Amino acid sequence: MRYLPLTQADRAAMLSRIGVDGVDALFRDVPKEAVVGRARFDLPDAQGEIEVSRLLSRMAAKSVAAGNVAFFCGAGAYRHHVPAAVDHLIQRSEFLTSYTPYQPEIAQGTLQYLFEFQTQVALLTGMEVANASLYDGSTATAEAVLMARRVTRKSKAVLSGGLHRHYAETVETMAEIGGEVVRATATPGKAEDLATLIDDNTACVVVQSPDVFGLVRDMKPIAAAAQAKGALLIVVVTEVVSLGLLESPGAMGADIVVAEGQSIGNGLNFGGPYVGLFATREKYLRQMPGRLVGETADTVGRRGYVLTLSTREQHIRREKATSNICTNSGLCALAFTIHLSLLGEEGLARLARANHARASGLADRLSRIGGVTLVTPTFFNEFALRLPKPAAQVVDALADRNVMAGVPASRLFPREHENLLIVAATETNTDEDCAALEVALTEVLA
Repeated sequence: MRYLPLTQADRAAMLSRIGVDGVDALFRDVPKEAVVGRARFDLPDAQGEIEVSRLLSRMAAKSVAAGNVAFFCGAGAYRHHVPAAVDHLIQRSEFLTSYTPYQPEIAQGTLQYLFEFQTQVALLTGMEVANASLYDGSTATAEAVLMARRVTRKSKAVLSGGLHRHYAETVETMAEIGGEVVRATATPGKAEDLATLIDDNTACVVVQSPDVFGLVRDMKPIAAAAQAKGALLIVVVTEVVSLGLLESPGAMGADIVVAEGQSIGNGLNFGGPYVGLFATREKYLRQMPGRLVGETADTVGRRGYVLTLSTREQHIRREKATSNICTNSGLCALAFTIHLSLLGEEGLARLARANHARASGLADRLSRIGGVTLVTPTFFNEFALRLPKPAAQVVDALADRNVMAGVPASRLFPREHENLLIVAATETNTDEDCAALEVALTEVLA
């Protein structure tokens, strides 16, 4: 595609046609305090391609890669080892077919891996059916709330206080119109009593496990409380590796399970793209958002794959459509599928055990530091510590020592939990990393 910039005459003609004096008038609805003026950026008006490339390279060099420091950040995005085989296999020609799998005769590679992806997700979550992925965990959670409203024909959504704040805000953005969203108070290290918030108008209860503070929760009492009122239980998992060790949400009574699949096959990548997992019970299949790939046979009995369910055909239905999601995170889902296939059931369990062992050992070491208290009694690979100083200040001080100590809870809850630090440990953290964190934290808190 050729680059054809507009001339000043072109701009003037368009502005005249729509009846405004200048481009700034197009942004008059943006609050003045939110407008970033040119003075905020120390950038030249124009440079040559070589100069621009060098300038951007210098700016990029200021970023610190997670692999170059002792890295203990989590809170919804986790550093795991992705085998080199994953990157190699996703580039094979079997998968470099048509992006849009609506022509099955030329997209069998794409359709087959999506079918296998769905099978993997259903097995992981303990559910009966899964879709071909959504954009990420947070939007999958919001879609689950909308689906629960369609199924129950009720409007209220109850969100656990332990639900990641970004997920809760996504739900409020997408699902607050047309229904009430009630968010419980976050209590680090404790499972709040959500039963008191469930009434006859409740469509769903949304609970994360392990929650944003790392607490592993028993879903069975919540499932029973929701079922008693005719509500659905939506379980959110931000660390999908935990499903290799913990009891599946489906086995604990979940009606819908959503998860962020980034931990398997996908790196941190500065925040994306990621892959949202979505699974439910078969009786709710028709209300499930997104695509569903099915297995079939052609006229001579050969196995083949086709799109069995997709919301793309529902576009003409507008507001009556099940969902406005008409695509999926294809490449990230492929990476997930390949990595999980390489691991296998036993490999995933070993990986999960390694994560838990590393986190347990680190929690023991750090909680022995004077003034430090372990807040999360039961956890997988992430836990919360209460420090004698504001966690944000401690994190900044440790970053100067090349130790990324974790995520201050105040980043997610700005007016609460100032002294709380969320620490994640995975198989990528070495004994040397853990020792560096212990020593640096001891020095900073002294």
